[in-house]
Amino acid sequence: MTHIKLMKKTAITLLLVSSFLSFGSIANASNLTASEIKQKVIGKRVFLATRFGVEFPLVYKTNGSVTGDGTGTGLGRFFAPKETGNWWIKGNRLCQKFPTWYDGRTQCFQLTETGRNKLTWKTDDGRSGVASIR
Repeated sequence: MTHIKLMKKTAITLLLVSSFLSFGSIANASNLTASEIKQKVIGKRVFLATRFGVEFPLVYKTNGSVTGDGTGTGLGRFFAPKETGNWWIKGNRLCQKFPTWYDGRTQCFQLTETGRNKLTWKTDDGRSGVASIR
């Protein structure tokens, strides 16, 4: 087996093992409550993992505003790279609305803590992903 094939096989094995371990931790996690969302997310910078391999930062300020700024990520060619909207908590979900992002529609997220400063999120329409808090 060539060196490149061995490296690919090792990378695939590591990916599968880490995916399995991550799934196990998610299965044991529970959704955050409104008070936990306030404690863990509000006033913090949340980095959403993107399919482009970069993290997109959102800052949830205590005054109810949320700012997303992708100017440093290279994603500006796909959409307006920076925008400020509003956030609020509805039930046990974090909701947000931006003037133009998502066509100005409200997005609400169910959040699950999956590790220290790690979250998974799921929208009301079924989209999901991972994020880290710093």
